[in-house]
Amino acid sequence: MTFRPSGILVPLVTPFADSGHVEAADLHRLAQTVIDDGAAGLVALGTTAEAATLSPQERRDVVRVCAAVCRERRVPLLVGTGTNDTAGTVRALNEVGEQPDVAGALVVVPYCTRPTEAGVVAHFEYVADRSPVPIVLYNVPYRTGQQLGWESVVRLSEHPRIVGVKQAVGAIDTDTARLLAECPAEFSVLAGEDTLVSPLLAMGAAGAIAATANVCAAEFAGLFRSWSAGRVEQARDLGNRLAAPVSALMSGPNPTVIKAVLHAQGKISSSNVRLPLLPADDAAAIAGVLAHLSAQVGR
Repeated sequence: MTFRPSGILVPLVTPFADSGHVEAADLHRLAQTVIDDGAAGLVALGTTAEAATLSPQERRDVVRVCAAVCRERRVPLLVGTGTNDTAGTVRALNEVGEQPDVAGALVVVPYCTRPTEAGVVAHFEYVADRSPVPIVLYNVPYRTGQQLGWESVVRLSEHPRIVGVKQAVGAIDTDTARLLAECPAEFSVLAGEDTLVSPLLAMGAAGAIAATANVCAAEFAGLFRSWSAGRVEQARDLGNRLAAPVSALMSGPNPTVIKAVLHAQGKISSSNVRLPLLPADDAAAIAGVLAHLSAQVGR
């Protein structure tokens, strides 16, 4: 059976010790926690993981830890990859394919180079032809500087190795509505904007890849279950209550506030991030997030 991502997938942060190295024990514990809270799967080496700052060995270590948890808990693991070099993306995918227990790769639209949209489609078709694992497209134009319209995604959905898209375009726009309407049923459109997960689930998204689910996995999982079961009023209420804490968690560069809150909750040993990010050191803002979580979500 072809892998079809669905439900709430959590793109894990990469915890760092005070010494600066990757804190594998924290990562393992956090991965177990979000699955306990209802996550349907994990994403390693996404933007939230600060993957661009990790050495090749650190990337392998992160994938190893996440893969072990996913194997034990029998949930899928996606690994973030992709560059603005097509041949380099194929090499990265081949490395991902060498890792056991990887269900698929989250592959970003080529950034910086700004090819034509036809060039982006050709890029994805080329790498999908050569990928050892299924691919989920990562459409995030405010990071890549490159649009990928619904017609292009629908064309790419016809490729047997391209199984979904993380749609993170910053809004619920006509393009996203057409994408949800026109993609085949077996192709997964996943919400990629945390504040818009609820409305996209209402429109028929298969799930979400939500950075703030590092903190709110149980609430997002409940939201997914409510929409899936047609409990509209319950889903709408929970989605509305999530809006404030999710917005607060994303109020700084991702994942600075998320890490600060996880540290305040005792879930990771340090809130450290790597340059060029700076730690979220606004104690009042962090306290505000915790208050939102307590008062509006009920944690």
